[in-house]
Amino acid sequence: MYSMYSRRIVRGFAGAVAGLMLTASGPTHADCGEVSITEMNWASSQIITEVAKFLMEQGYGCAIEKVPSATTTSVASLAENNEPDIVTELWLNSTGDVYAKLEADGKVSRLAEVIAPGGVEGWWVPQYLSDAHPELATIEGVMANPDLVGGRFNNCPDGWGCRIVNDNLVKALGLEGAGFEVFNHGSGETLQTSIAAAYENQEPWFGYYWGPTSVLGKYNMTKVAIGDIDTMVHSANQNKDNPSPGVSDFPPAPVLTVSTAELAAQKPDIAELMSKISFDVDLMSALLAWQEDNKASAEEAAVYFLTTQSDTWSQWVNDAAREKLASLIK
Repeated sequence: MYSMYSRRIVRGFAGAVAGLMLTASGPTHADCGEVSITEMNWASSQIITEVAKFLMEQGYGCAIEKVPSATTTSVASLAENNEPDIVTELWLNSTGDVYAKLEADGKVSRLAEVIAPGGVEGWWVPQYLSDAHPELATIEGVMANPDLVGGRFNNCPDGWGCRIVNDNLVKALGLEGAGFEVFNHGSGETLQTSIAAAYENQEPWFGYYWGPTSVLGKYNMTKVAIGDIDTMVHSANQNKDNPSPGVSDFPPAPVLTVSTAELAAQKPDIAELMSKISFDVDLMSALLAWQEDNKASAEEAAVYFLTTQSDTWSQWVNDAAREKLASLIK
């Protein structure tokens, strides 16, 4: 976990960020040329893009163009225009058949699992509950003790993919028959707030959440073991009309960095760099929590990561880039 800065230190850090980005506002040499990279419309992707941008510009001499994008639009752009050069934080389970065809046709290269071991989904209880009652780490223990977790399952809002999976799991497990109320939240915000409120008062809570998120960065949660992962059952549970829901835990969701085949062939140093940029899901959740608590921009969060996690990113870059970056990041 990241330690929290005081307000005074945060203000000073923000000034340092601005100074660092100003002095390092462009490539220091022209070895690399132009590279375009997605800037997806969510926080973790924006941080990853800012980290990659800084390393490519200052370590490899690239001129970076950030392309505002989202999952479906980035894949469509790759298919139709063979651009941008790099797409990062691509959630494979949201791309349908389009990405699979691009990969099969050799038009893109899969460079890295940028979130490791992938995006996480699951049913959780606060760690203070599982510490006091270790049996709550399994679904059998939860179902045998509904009062210990408040007798309520906090479900996803209507329209979310996780709502369909959860509804099928609720049926397959017989959760309501075991004495649970299924509470369907109206928004992601109320789902998040329910965890925060429970933690503030050290009260029972049981429900669905996912990562990387600031919530899992702020609050120590125990993932409830639902059962073995059965990919066929999980896939069937994504169908709201599944006539026979089954029990499967949530498999990690592959989250990738991919590039065009041309980028991989023409700029092997950049492809190698991007193949190594990978954030542990817990580390990213903690970084998102730091960003939220300190009202920081993606750029500020990226520099916070770069200045506090040199042991991590220094393993991503080559020797020449590491030497250049050492003079900028103290």
